[in-house]
Amino acid sequence: MLPIDADRFLSDLHELRAIGASGVGKGVVRPAYTPDDIAARDWLYRKFEEAGLTPHIDHMGSVFGLAEGPSILMGSHSDTQPEGGWLDGALGVIAALEVARAAKEAGGPAVSVVSFQDEEGRFGVTTGSSVWCGLQEAEQAAHLTDINGMTLEEARSAMEDRLGDPVDPGRFTAFIEMHIEQGPVLDTEGEVAGVVEAIVGIRDMEIVLEGEQNHAGTTPMHLRRDAFQALSDFNTQLNDRLRNVVTPQTVWTIGHVALHPDAHSVVPGRATFSMQWRDGDKDRLDRMESIIRETVQEIATARGMSVVFGPMLGLDPVAMDPGLRETLARAAEAEAPGRWRHMPSGALHDASNMARLMPAAMLFTPSIGGLSHTFSEDTDEEDLTACLRVLARAVADLG
Repeated sequence: MLPIDADRFLSDLHELRAIGASGVGKGVVRPAYTPDDIAARDWLYRKFEEAGLTPHIDHMGSVFGLAEGPSILMGSHSDTQPEGGWLDGALGVIAALEVARAAKEAGGPAVSVVSFQDEEGRFGVTTGSSVWCGLQEAEQAAHLTDINGMTLEEARSAMEDRLGDPVDPGRFTAFIEMHIEQGPVLDTEGEVAGVVEAIVGIRDMEIVLEGEQNHAGTTPMHLRRDAFQALSDFNTQLNDRLRNVVTPQTVWTIGHVALHPDAHSVVPGRATFSMQWRDGDKDRLDRMESIIRETVQEIATARGMSVVFGPMLGLDPVAMDPGLRETLARAAEAEAPGRWRHMPSGALHDASNMARLMPAAMLFTPSIGGLSHTFSEDTDEEDLTACLRVLARAVADLG
């Protein structure tokens, strides 16, 4: 067992929370490349240096704390959703930092730490780790845009003086990410840890329905080409058409809608919306894509409208490494006998990309009420430190 310092760990978590604090509960606002996100990365850079690691920020803005020689890489991300919680991502980074310090104090094993950039997808899907793992080119990612039309390249320019070369993945032997569950299972069952078996696949694209903008008072209902009415019809029909394809674990979401011209007295001529779906089976994800495209096209044609599909973003389902899972399971049983479980991850994480480069694993800690991506997100600090001990025990075992 590595000599972790729970007070130091919790103090660091709260210190990081203060950067971009929302003022509502423990909420945090640190979207990728915003001033508070950059300030948090500068803070981590200094923390890594103080821990005896070599700090480095790569070409995307991901910040590493590098141990000498071959090492286990651990971490997560420190950017947040527009209204985020204090633990989503940040927990994994600070837990990794504490284990790296403890390992250094104990004389090994070597542990490096990372906070990947834009995991939350302001510009894509796990953008920083996706580029680092070679799943997309940096030049391609530079042209991704956020919901306001800003490109990643424009936003990244705020970090330009800090950016360096990519870190060589070959220096790492494995990747482990500790994270809050972001779901209700562990909290409901009174368990303190979850060893992730696999991460679901995700698909995400933007769709634009083009109708006809017109006067809201003088245009008869039967002559309207109302883009929002078309979107509403699509949402209803999609739920029905997916019924015999999906499982209880499958999810799909229209998460962002923008109407043009977005005025009280104007029939909206354009509806732009996000369409995201997740499942653990690649074939089912592909089938859902076909149904989504067919449904929206049929509705657009029937209403005399046009439809434009944006680029498809996403990742296929990924299994975690069996050996690392077994190591985490042994550590969980030693620290919390009978109070842990094997489980899937319904949320996407950087570990999904990392598994394509090296053995990867994830460890979950409970989320109170199953809440995440909200200012209300929280976990009992006893559960945080218990899961940290599981992580430290597993790393010591690997060493």
